[in-house]
Amino acid sequence: MRLQQLQLLLTLAQTGSMRASAATMNVTQPALTKALKQLEDEFGATLVVRSPKGVRLAPAGEILAARASTVVREIERAREDVAALTNDTQTTLSVGISPAAALMLAANAVSTYQSRWPHVRVQLVDALYPKALQQLRSGELDLALGPLPPAGVGRDLQARALVASPSVIVAKKGHGLAKARRLEDLIEASWLLSGPRLGPGDPIHLGFEQRGLPPARVTVDCESFSTLLAVLPSMNTLAIVPELFYETHGPRMGLVALSLQETLPATTIHIFSRTDTPLSLPAQRLLDTFLQESVSVRQSGL
Repeated sequence: MRLQQLQLLLTLAQTGSMRASAATMNVTQPALTKALKQLEDEFGATLVVRSPKGVRLAPAGEILAARASTVVREIERAREDVAALTNDTQTTLSVGISPAAALMLAANAVSTYQSRWPHVRVQLVDALYPKALQQLRSGELDLALGPLPPAGVGRDLQARALVASPSVIVAKKGHGLAKARRLEDLIEASWLLSGPRLGPGDPIHLGFEQRGLPPARVTVDCESFSTLLAVLPSMNTLAIVPELFYETHGPRMGLVALSLQETLPATTIHIFSRTDTPLSLPAQRLLDTFLQESVSVRQSGL
């Protein structure tokens, strides 16, 4: 099995055409057909199904393509790592980052890192779990920063705690519950779920039912924090957001934070990496920089 054969399979999946794949890979169609047959013979399975409309991956081909995409990306990263050390060639690192992690850690950490590694391009990707962890597993991301999922992570990922992110309940100015002081005052409220279900923005964590109160009534789901800022000032709903996020954006967008007697549960931001593939040297240094920045943040009391 050769790397070119794996690239061939991925190209077929993208184009759905033998002719287009041959043109993309700059090989003849007979050569492509021969390479595909060799790959199928090696695995003893049909990898591609042909039809008058083109080609598509067979179930065995889909399984192999999922693995092949990771292999091809790792080879490309290995080339970038070697080039970065020997020729000062630019390397790109992709980091999935949650809104709270971006506000608390990203600016100083990335600035410090780039002063030491100027030839590494850092791509910050807005990412909420579980999507961020899926992208990390597939190799689309080198690292991910965000909260730990309720069920934890499997053995294929490593999670390291960075900083705790306090949360606040926010509402538009003039909301009838803006002056509420106890959680039980909020039993009639409608809620905007910020982020995924069971994530830090899910009011289920407020423990209404454990207090003998009706469960929170979620009427709006919102994955994007930028969308939340755009719509919440015009809605009669409450939402849970990171405290620093509110302090940075809330007041100027017409939002207020409720001053409750109860302390809301904090969320710990983690940095995630894969355990089945070693980090490149630039990625390891970036992880170390985030860890160092988290120490500074904790010491400053943010």
